[in-house]
Amino acid sequence: MAQILDSTKLRRELHPLAEIGMDVKNTSAYVIRRLKEIGIDAHRVGETYGVTGYIDSGAPGPVIALRADMDALPFEQNGKTVAIHACGHDGHMAMLLEAASRLVGKIRRGKVKLIFQPAEEPITGAQALIKEGILDDVDIIIGAHVRPVQDLKPGTLCPSVCHTSSGHVHVTIHGKSSHAARPHLGVNAIYVATAIVNAVAQIHMNPENVWSVKPTQLRADDGAFNVVPATATLCFDFRGQTNELVKSLTEQMNRIFKNTAEAYGATVDVKYDVICPAANLDPDITEELAQCIRDTAGADRLAPGCGGGGEDFHFYKLAKPSIKNGYFGVGTGVTPGLHKINMTMDDTLLPMGSAVFVKFVLNHLG
Repeated sequence: MAQILDSTKLRRELHPLAEIGMDVKNTSAYVIRRLKEIGIDAHRVGETYGVTGYIDSGAPGPVIALRADMDALPFEQNGKTVAIHACGHDGHMAMLLEAASRLVGKIRRGKVKLIFQPAEEPITGAQALIKEGILDDVDIIIGAHVRPVQDLKPGTLCPSVCHTSSGHVHVTIHGKSSHAARPHLGVNAIYVATAIVNAVAQIHMNPENVWSVKPTQLRADDGAFNVVPATATLCFDFRGQTNELVKSLTEQMNRIFKNTAEAYGATVDVKYDVICPAANLDPDITEELAQCIRDTAGADRLAPGCGGGGEDFHFYKLAKPSIKNGYFGVGTGVTPGLHKINMTMDDTLLPMGSAVFVKFVLNHLG
């Protein structure tokens, strides 16, 4: 009889293994060991610490990929950077490992492809695996995320998590230094920065859409209190419900950065971090996931879709538009919230997520 893994126990074993970004060596080794224990030939993805493996029926059919992220978050404690699973990725790996153990021996056609992805938090892991060809044979890909109590009541699930597109832009303003007694000889970078902030605040887009842009950092210091600063750096966080909306938003911001600086006699350097794409979930897959929730947990535990944050899972659809994709939420009572250093959850509810993975796969391949 095949060994069935317990996602609650797995999560408690994975929690102290927390590692950051692409450097998830010990986590990767744990996942590979557990997969091999249940008879799945798992291995690293190229030169990354991502992990993949197949449950292969040996018969023709589609390839359904199930994806979990692996990395934790960095926090400062006592002057040191420590890794803590404060976003639930330990729970995601645990759900997928349990689901894999329940699918072994039950696939009648096609293949299940398991994907354990590093570096979701810095938004680089999905793209790294894509470069390694992780999507080449995939027809459908499904992901999941534990949700905070603000999104889902504990013990409920939702069939879609509609992440927004999100990113950060760093604006370096180059003015001209001068003594504060002779401000007319300089170009005060702080004045330019505040003018840019005020101009960005006046951006108007269709109010029927969901979007935001806000300044999150401002630094300017030429070393003395009586010196007009020549340089200032601004950071903006921006988000939008669609990729097209964010494209329009960044175009407007770029014009503001350039034109406002020129009006003051300054120049700007603009650098964007990686922009995380918005969810582009397939409606038929979302509806199927809703039915899987009804079938496994009961209709009374099906909640409406929710939003929140960004996720690099959506690079998969962007890289291969023909792929079908879905992403569901699992109400594990995450509190006080995701990305909080004292984040906690009821990991006895993780088997609900495993059950949805299993039901979806068996609908297609069982």
